[in-house]
Amino acid sequence: MDLKNFRFETDADGVALVTWDIPDRSMNVITAETTAELGKIVDKVADDPAIKGVVFTSGKETFAGGADLTMLETAGREYRRLAKAEGEEAAMRAFVDNIGGLSRTYRKLETCGKPAACAINGVCMGGGFELALACHHRVMADGDKVRVGLPEIKVGLFPGGGGTQRVARLMETQDALQMLFKGEQIKPAAAKAMGLVHDVAPAGEIVERAKAWIKANPNAKAPWDDPKFKLPSGRIWSPGGMMVWPAANAIYRRETYDNYPAAKAILNCVFEGLQLPFDLGLQVESKYFAKILLSKEAAAMIRSLFLSMGELNKGARRPAEVPSTSLKKVGVLGAGFMGAGVAYVSANAGLDVVLIDQTIDAAEKGKEHSHKLMSSQIAKGRAKSADREALLARIKPSADYADLKGCDLVIEAVFEDRAVKAEATRKAQAVLGPDVVFGTNTSTLPITSLAETSVKPENFIGVHFFSPVDRMMLVEIIMGQKTGARALATAMDFVRAIKKTPIVVNDCRGFYANRCVGAFIGEGHRMLMEGVPPAMIENAAKMAGMPVGPLSLNDETAIDLGWRILQATKKDLGANAVDPGQEKLLETMVVKENRLGRKNGKGFYDYPEKGQKSLWPGLAKIAGKTVDPDTISVQELKDRFLVVQALEASRCIEEKVVTDPREADVGSIIGFGFAPFTGGTLSYIDGMGTKAFVALAQSLAAKHGDRFAPNPLLLEMAKNGETFYGRFGRKETARAA
Repeated sequence: MDLKNFRFETDADGVALVTWDIPDRSMNVITAETTAELGKIVDKVADDPAIKGVVFTSGKETFAGGADLTMLETAGREYRRLAKAEGEEAAMRAFVDNIGGLSRTYRKLETCGKPAACAINGVCMGGGFELALACHHRVMADGDKVRVGLPEIKVGLFPGGGGTQRVARLMETQDALQMLFKGEQIKPAAAKAMGLVHDVAPAGEIVERAKAWIKANPNAKAPWDDPKFKLPSGRIWSPGGMMVWPAANAIYRRETYDNYPAAKAILNCVFEGLQLPFDLGLQVESKYFAKILLSKEAAAMIRSLFLSMGELNKGARRPAEVPSTSLKKVGVLGAGFMGAGVAYVSANAGLDVVLIDQTIDAAEKGKEHSHKLMSSQIAKGRAKSADREALLARIKPSADYADLKGCDLVIEAVFEDRAVKAEATRKAQAVLGPDVVFGTNTSTLPITSLAETSVKPENFIGVHFFSPVDRMMLVEIIMGQKTGARALATAMDFVRAIKKTPIVVNDCRGFYANRCVGAFIGEGHRMLMEGVPPAMIENAAKMAGMPVGPLSLNDETAIDLGWRILQATKKDLGANAVDPGQEKLLETMVVKENRLGRKNGKGFYDYPEKGQKSLWPGLAKIAGKTVDPDTISVQELKDRFLVVQALEASRCIEEKVVTDPREADVGSIIGFGFAPFTGGTLSYIDGMGTKAFVALAQSLAAKHGDRFAPNPLLLEMAKNGETFYGRFGRKETARAA
């Protein structure tokens, strides 16, 4: 055989070892070429009488990932070409047949009459894991970094290589659905307990164990190919099945609000497939997969959450002319919640950290935050005591700025006050000199003005983390008017080192994320003062695709912070710059009622020491009226929440606060949870069409005010039939899943 991506060798016992090792790639992925070669390999195994069985493994540290998205994009383009030439029915028939090719290859392997085993030596995801599932026996290496899973749902797809049918026959239906819906990476012990793999062994033994199993089981077959096979949860139309499916459908609706076609397709594939013979179930899966692959939701999520995020993570916006920095030691000024979080993620990335605060006790308290986080990881089995001790050893708490000597970068995270920040900047630069890159973590204060206190403004940059730092993956890197390329490159190298996603924005009030978040929260405030029931506000936001409602989010971010920002805006821009209803609401909550949010146990919600939070009954009195919910359009509430944020993103593009649509979209999803199924704030507009979006915004403006008025750029784009990615987009380079 002429193979480029696999090595094929047969031992003296007739057991073939197939080693997957695509040249010039760090990870094996499913491509058109590998699919064709897999077909040749399966044919060889099936047809050669000298071959008694086959073991699949990888020549890389990882086993395999999912599909190369260029293959899926090419298939989509071919569908559109055929649809124009021969009609949609013929095009869809050919598309489904093409998409189902890999699934048919896996099924032929499974039914060729010879045993197949898989030796999983590293991360094994998506189509790679579906190959393993098509093998009769799976041996998984016992290692901290070894994982299996089917994560396609996270980019708007679902397993299309037999995954929905095999997983649903390996475990109880509710467990299978949960696995497919969550798309999580599963560790060896858990994978064995779930029945996804048969054996867990040291990495050096997995191939030999797989071969031994092949020799001992010459007549192996998949469980579902045994005439006596019974579904783990019984037949769907049975008392047991009826305990599962009504609940599954309700959970699906509760979690997705019907916004994610791929999730519904999973439900359909499993429900329909379990009522059919296995081969017909595979055909059902292929048809649904073809439909989902052509959906706008999948296209948007793949672009933003895979392609664009991959490009940004690889430094798409980093100045190419600046040599790579080698960061070893970082100074963090301020050991409060944010500073302590920055210290943790820095130390977790292997960097030495000097954590400075006014007193050694305050600095030690900041270090204790890392101890708590690591202890939590240990309790969950994700780390060991030795990992905690090593991380803590990298953090030096101090009240002496002289200890910053030797730091390659400083991140200032002191109290949000100009004078306090200026003093911290002065003290740090007195030790380190003007050439150290100085990053300030601020969510409200303009970077350009803060840089005035710096000895060298070109080395001063905003590095805006989101709370909690250890969990939030976005970092806004903010360019002041004088910030130089070296500062940008260093900040990006740092963000990438701590494994977070950077977006680059230009200086303005609120930057990018907080402007959009402020618009979202503000819309919730306005709805409340209009008399919309609070529970309806919260639920409508989640129905629109937001992770939490605006009132709940405001409780988390602190209501008094919103009050201070509103007052600062009023002082700087005048009374007309703030909404009087919102001002009345926040003044009542903060000044009169001392309801500051979760931090003091009372905000828009009450937070009892025991039990769940609940909406504060006093909210209705502040509004002074309650509108009959039956007279309110839920769709309009949903539109208001998404449109007001998308408009703010559009203004940020027009004002050149954000210059790359990829950053606007990725930042909106991972920074503040903007409806992922849309692909992000700008993809939401592009997906609807600028003309249709402008019409929707204008209808909302006529009813609710000028905040919904489309900006001049949008009006121009609608007139010309343009999209944000068409006008401002950059060539996408990352392609492999």
